[in-house]
Amino acid sequence: MNISILKDEIVKYSKEIGIDKIGFASASPFSELKERLKIQQENKFQSGFEEEDIEKRSNPDILLPGAKSIIAIALAYPSKMKNAPRSTKEDPRGIFCRASWGKDYHHILRDRMEKLESFLKEKVPQVMLKSMVDTGELSDRAVAERAGIGWSAKNCSIITPEFGSYVYLGEIITNIPFEADKPIEDNCGECNKCVEACPTDALVQGGQLDSNKCIAFLTQTKGFLPEQYRKKLGNRLYGCDTCQTVCPENKGKDFHLHVEMEPNPEIAKPKLKPLLTISNREFKDNFGHVSGSWRGKKPIQRNAIIALAHFKDESALPILYELLFKDTRPVIRGTSAWAIAKIGGFEEIENLQKALLVEKEEKVLEEITNGISIIKNKQ
Repeated sequence: MNISILKDEIVKYSKEIGIDKIGFASASPFSELKERLKIQQENKFQSGFEEEDIEKRSNPDILLPGAKSIIAIALAYPSKMKNAPRSTKEDPRGIFCRASWGKDYHHILRDRMEKLESFLKEKVPQVMLKSMVDTGELSDRAVAERAGIGWSAKNCSIITPEFGSYVYLGEIITNIPFEADKPIEDNCGECNKCVEACPTDALVQGGQLDSNKCIAFLTQTKGFLPEQYRKKLGNRLYGCDTCQTVCPENKGKDFHLHVEMEPNPEIAKPKLKPLLTISNREFKDNFGHVSGSWRGKKPIQRNAIIALAHFKDESALPILYELLFKDTRPVIRGTSAWAIAKIGGFEEIENLQKALLVEKEEKVLEEITNGISIIKNKQ
């Protein structure tokens, strides 16, 4: 087997199956990443969604004994929505981040990697392979950086010269010793726009993220959103693109190369009020195909309530009262009480006091009491 020829054949085949960029890296341990992960854990910057075992995250040989190299892939996704609907006073809208437009990217990447795996197995029947994307143990960013896909930027994304940071990443560990590609030189330089623009100061320093402050992470949590972050949320329903949209490297980057990534404008930028009464079945039918639905409808509904407060939509008050008095979920009841206070005036105090008399959940009682204080402080 001529490994150099095989590598060329893989690169050629990758273009045929819709992979926008491919690179090859050594499967040696990621020593620098290991140290960075240790610092993250020590500072409690982890989100809790990651693999906790640092050894697994930094040593490919643990994941695939005999690992020699890693094939990294990138697929470019759109940054602009065609025919994007506008928010109106009567019907304000929320927004899903660009990485949640179109079909769930996990499925798209797995499709491409399964095709690559089949191709490799046909060429080398005894080949050993392990694929992963996003939820795998390895750091997609560290692999992509080593494989020359792009550089690891201050906004904690991989930036490619061709597509900016609007790319999905995946990788395949293998026991075939492919020649490694050269990493790309970091081009962030003195630019610090992403760090300065982060709404919650989650970018502690270039390339270091406090996940617990990151809006993209906060939109996915299921509990009460800490009050200091609610105003920062704006109308975001899932994810946050600020550190990408301010990046000079992303200026003019907008690629529509994969039909399954094209957003349905009514799903990517939905009306907020209908989200509050949507059934589980309707949510699954309408939003189940996008990556932003993976935590279920509760976080999306909580974020929609916060967004309605952001817009000060008085027409939402009847729905919010319905949720406050009748919803079975404390997070939805409590967040509704807060939103009512943010939207309404002094006349809402009486209704909130009625809610105090029937509410049993301590955290919801706190939110109602806080809501009454918010209104009184408006006077």
